Amino acid sequence: MPPRGGGQQRFLTDEEKKNAPKVTGALLKRVFSYLLPYKVRLLLVFVCIALSAVCSLYPSILTGRIIDEGLIGRNIPALIRLILLSLGLTLLSNLIGVGQTYLNNWIAQHIAGDMRCQMFGHLQKMSQRFFTTVSQGDIITRMTSDISGVEGVVSGTFASILSNLITLVLAVIAMFRKNWILALVGLVVVPLFTLPTRLAGHTRWKLAREAQECNDEINGILNETLSVSGQLLVKLFGREKDEYARYEKANGNMMRLNVREKMAGRWFFVVLSTFSSVGPMLLYLVGGILMIRHGYPLTVGDISVLVALLGRMYGPVNSLLNIQVEWIRSMAMFTRIFEYFDMPVEIENAPDAIVPGKASGEVVFDGVCFAYENDRPILRDISFTLKSGSSVAIVGPSGSGKSTIVNLIPRLWDVQGGAVYFDGTDVRKLDLNWLRKSVGVVTQETYLFSGTIRENLDYAKPGASEEEMIAALKKANIYDLILKQPLGLDTPVGNRGLKLSGGEKQRISIARVLLKDPALLIFDEATSALDSISEAAIQEAIDPLIRERTSILIAHRLSTILAADEILVVRDGRIVERGQHRDLVHAGGTYQELYETQFSKALENA
Repeated sequence: MPPRGGGQQRFLTDEEKKNAPKVTGALLKRVFSYLLPYKVRLLLVFVCIALSAVCSLYPSILTGRIIDEGLIGRNIPALIRLILLSLGLTLLSNLIGVGQTYLNNWIAQHIAGDMRCQMFGHLQKMSQRFFTTVSQGDIITRMTSDISGVEGVVSGTFASILSNLITLVLAVIAMFRKNWILALVGLVVVPLFTLPTRLAGHTRWKLAREAQECNDEINGILNETLSVSGQLLVKLFGREKDEYARYEKANGNMMRLNVREKMAGRWFFVVLSTFSSVGPMLLYLVGGILMIRHGYPLTVGDISVLVALLGRMYGPVNSLLNIQVEWIRSMAMFTRIFEYFDMPVEIENAPDAIVPGKASGEVVFDGVCFAYENDRPILRDISFTLKSGSSVAIVGPSGSGKSTIVNLIPRLWDVQGGAVYFDGTDVRKLDLNWLRKSVGVVTQETYLFSGTIRENLDYAKPGASEEEMIAALKKANIYDLILKQPLGLDTPVGNRGLKLSGGEKQRISIARVLLKDPALLIFDEATSALDSISEAAIQEAIDPLIRERTSILIAHRLSTILAADEILVVRDGRIVERGQHRDLVHAGGTYQELYETQFSKALENA
């Protein structure tokens, strides 16, 4: 009888061994804290597993009575009764298994769901520092693969360990109750099966990993050389033969590895088949000797029961050999998730956060210093005042800290020195939700969600009326274009707004910001990546807006800068000049340099 699950050996990679987490009482307590809310259902799962194991093992025990009482005893009624009982117990075991699987999956889904919500909520609170330093791929992996792995741990690993342990213990008890001598023989035989299985499985695993690495290399060659750009480069440099030789070598390596893996698998099944027959043969031999030569009170049915129970032990034993691997991977998965949960929230509401009335948009920077990294200061002693209803333009070379200045106002970052005041109150003391509703930012890189124009506008003010949307679109100088669309506001914008031009996306972005009616409007290089026609349309929208409300303009375009009441010139994290265009353009400083290299050229093009 070939054992079930005998070939499914798992092994840790060198990296997994190196990074194996330290399992402490605190870690285990934290892991099991997610199970506690479902302790009643977990108890039911345990009961189901135990009952299913008993019901699935009992038909093996009944085999002896079927042989002795039914077949050898020539008792047809007993034979039928025992067969029906065996079938009934098998059916009952399967039905209990269905219930256990449902409960298991229900618990696993709810625990994973709890973790996803906790993770998403925590990530929503993280500062911009987190999202600019951690790769998006890593964030998505933690949210999806790692937490999905938790489902497998709860529904598969934990349940499998419990089920295999119960089955193994019950099988051993039943064997010793039947005959202790044959039970000992059976237990001695088990390692003869598991050890060769383990060794053969390790060989296959190593070869499979090498084949996968070789396959990855081949895919890399294909992606590089068969893409449009790659193929053009190969042709221009005349490297067709070299690339063919590189591919041929990698392909040959993969073929050899695949053949070795298949043959290792073949030898593995030879070993598996051979050793799976050793146990039953030994039991028959020892049992026969005890019966025939020593007159031991054993029946044919008893020996058959022991053989059947021995066969039932192979699967659980091999599965339990993987406990270390599954346990380390499970703990590593939980550890990675907990690493994110334990990341401190840098930007959060003060315990006594202030929620003022209507905002006026006045901004004061008082000796502000800031650095993304401690040894690399970005802003040094920035001080200026923006009165309500006024506008200021911030200009300077790339990397001078312009965008950092405006990001400190809605607390995307917090200052390390000095303070930023909004309507006379330090922004760190204001309610975050109120502050960010009072500040509207139009960024250079416009982001629209997949969906319709209406849905993107609704994001700024859920439940906004169509009249409010139309008013915002008119102010953003985009409504006439929308009127020409067959679906109007329900026109799909495509993935990230790809169905719209850059200027159209930017104007919809302006309308979205206007819809929330902020007291302070910030335009962070809103026209720098656009053509002159799109820029003119957006400038036409911006000009009246900055006359209506408090505004900060970061721009490379002279036309945008001229509309401001004051110009701040930033260089190397400091305000080096301030004033109006007519005062700064001939002052011989940074502004004049920018004007001569950027602004005047843009003006000529216009």
